Amino acid sequence: MLPGGYSSVLKAKDRDEFREEVIRFAQRLGFDTVAALTVVERGAAGTEFISVDNTPQEFSSTFRDSVLMRRDPVMQHCRKQSVPIIWDQQTYTGQGVGELWEEQAQYGYNTGIAMALHLPEGRHFVLGVDRDQPLPTDAGELQRLVADLQLFAVHAQEAALRLLLPEPLQPEKPALTPRELEALYWTMEGKTAWEVGAILGISERTAVLHVNNAMHKLGCVSKHAAVLKALRLGLIH
Repeated sequence: MLPGGYSSVLKAKDRDEFREEVIRFAQRLGFDTVAALTVVERGAAGTEFISVDNTPQEFSSTFRDSVLMRRDPVMQHCRKQSVPIIWDQQTYTGQGVGELWEEQAQYGYNTGIAMALHLPEGRHFVLGVDRDQPLPTDAGELQRLVADLQLFAVHAQEAALRLLLPEPLQPEKPALTPRELEALYWTMEGKTAWEVGAILGISERTAVLHVNNAMHKLGCVSKHAAVLKALRLGLIH
């Protein structure tokens, strides 16, 4: 379940190693630049943005401009949705902000793919990869790129929360029931809900309920993220 291309980011020991893994993965996919943005909403204290990226130095200040970020159609999509966005010049001109694309295209940001994971407690993780060459025209190849990015994002957000957020924001180890742990373990082994139910002697619906309860207790939005977090916390092996 955890091939090296995805799981190696989980082994990052600090911010620099995390950055290296994120850049390495993006370049393997054929993208020159990448940004992994961790967002934490702190209520009256405002919103904190923690970016790990390889943005060209001469474009760095523009890239981090919060005013421009609010006008950027890609960022606005990621702020509201979890569905990945495949963007190009038309994405910007269609929203009447073609000048933003013209500015970033000078630095190789011609097209790309971006997505967001919206987590509990006002936390978000945005991952975007960009390049100056057109994306594949073959639908199957493009779909594989999106799927690779989605799977990597699940792993990367686990590492980002561990390495980039202050210790007080790290959650306590949750108390999962034996059945919830068993359901997560067999999910880790690649079993479907029906197969988990058959192994544990319960209905498919009950197996789904156990996995959903585990996801809720772990503060995760998918079963894959729940498995990764349970592994990191030592709840399953």
